[in-house]
Amino acid sequence: MRFFRILYVQVIIGILLGILAGFIIHDLPADQKAGWVKVAKLISDTFINMIRMMIVPIIFFTIILGIVGAGNLKKVGRVGGKAIIYFEVVTTIALVIGLIVANLIKPGHGIDPKHIPPADISKYTSTAETWDWGQFLSNIVPSNIIDAFAKGDIIQILFFGILFAFGLKALGKASAGLISTFETINKVLFNVLKIIIRVSPVGAFGGMAYTVGTFGFGSLAALGALMASFYITSILFIFVVLNLIAWFYGFSLWKLLAYIKAEILIVFGASSSEAVLPNLMQKLEAAGCDRSVVGLVIPTGYSFNLDGTTIYLSMAVLFISQAFNIPLSIGQQLTIIAILMLTSKGAAAVTGGGFIVLSSTLIAMKILPVEGLAMLIGIDRFMSEARAITNMIGNSVATVVIARSEKSVDMAIYKAVVEGQHTGSRLLEQPID
Repeated sequence: MRFFRILYVQVIIGILLGILAGFIIHDLPADQKAGWVKVAKLISDTFINMIRMMIVPIIFFTIILGIVGAGNLKKVGRVGGKAIIYFEVVTTIALVIGLIVANLIKPGHGIDPKHIPPADISKYTSTAETWDWGQFLSNIVPSNIIDAFAKGDIIQILFFGILFAFGLKALGKASAGLISTFETINKVLFNVLKIIIRVSPVGAFGGMAYTVGTFGFGSLAALGALMASFYITSILFIFVVLNLIAWFYGFSLWKLLAYIKAEILIVFGASSSEAVLPNLMQKLEAAGCDRSVVGLVIPTGYSFNLDGTTIYLSMAVLFISQAFNIPLSIGQQLTIIAILMLTSKGAAAVTGGGFIVLSSTLIAMKILPVEGLAMLIGIDRFMSEARAITNMIGNSVATVVIARSEKSVDMAIYKAVVEGQHTGSRLLEQPID
C-alpha cells in the first residue's frame, strides 16, 4: 500500500516495533538480554553514525555557500548577532519555566534517595571538576582544522567555515569555479543523505529497543513525577512560548511542526537531534529560508539554543534539592539560573554533556550533593527524547524567526511548502520506491 511506503509512517512502525522488542528483551535471562541489548544499540549507533558522518561536510559547505551567496557581509554579522541574542533570551525563559514548574509540582518530594539503584557517576563528576569554561570558549577557535573535522566539532567548523567564506568572497569573480564545485559537492552530499535517511525506521527501531530493553518501564515508578513534570513543561514551552513567538512573527507553529513531523519522529526514536540536523537544514531551505540564515542559525543553535536541555537542567537541580530535603532560597535559585546560562551552552560539546553540565553546576554551587546525579541516570534516556525534540523544534522556530526578521524568507514559497500545497521538496514524506 502507498500509505506504508511513506517514510514517516515507517518510522512510527519502527518505533512501535522497537518498544515491543524492548519489552521482550527486558524480560529475557540476563545473559541473553545483554546480547540483544548490544544488538539494538549497535543498530541505533550505526544509524546515528551514518548521519554524523554527513553533518560536518554539509554544515561546512552550506555555511560557505550561504555566506558567499548572501551578497552583503554585514548581513552575516547581523544574523549572527540576532541569533545569539535570541538564543540567550529564549533559553533563559526555558530555565525560568523549568524552575517555576519544579517549584509548583515538587517532583522530588517524598523520594528516598536510598531506594534509587546506585549508579556510577564518577565519569561525569571527574570531567566536570576539570572542565575549564574559559578554555571551552577559547576552543571555539580551532588550533588544527583537520583535527576539528576529525572530531566533528561543529562550532570550530562553523568558525572556520565563516572565515573561509569571507576569504572566498574576497576573490571576486575568480571564486566562481570553486563555488560551482562546492555547489556540486553539496548536491552530492544531500543525495547521499537521502540514501541514509531511508533506513531511519531501522535506526528508530534500534533506539527504542535499546532504551526499553535496557531500562524497562518498571524502574520509572519512583521517578515518574520528574518525568511527567518534565514532559509537561516541554510541551508547555513548545505550544505556549514557541507558539507565541511564531504568532508574533507571522507564521504557524502547528503547520511548521506538521512540515517537520518526520524529523520529530526520527529524533524520538533515535533520542538524538543530530539524527536530523542535515535534513532539517535542507527542509528549511526548501521552505524558502535563505541559505545563509539556515547555515548560521541551525549549527550555532545546536550548541547555544538547547531549550529542552535547559528546562531539564533547571528541573533536575530542584529535583535533587527536594529529594535530599535541602530547600533553596529564591536567591539561590537565581544563582542557579546565572550559572546554567553559562554552563548549558556547552551541553552539546561532549558525550554525556547534560550530565557534565549538571555536575559542574552542582560543584559550583557547593550546596547540593553531586551524588544526586545517581538518581537521574536510570531515567535520563527516557527524558532524552523530549530534550532532543524540544531542542530541534526550538532551533527550527529560531531559524524562521531570524529569517523573517531579516526579510530573508520567501513567504510565498514558505506558505506553499509548509502548508503542503507544494510537495516537491518533502524528502521524508515522499513514498519510497
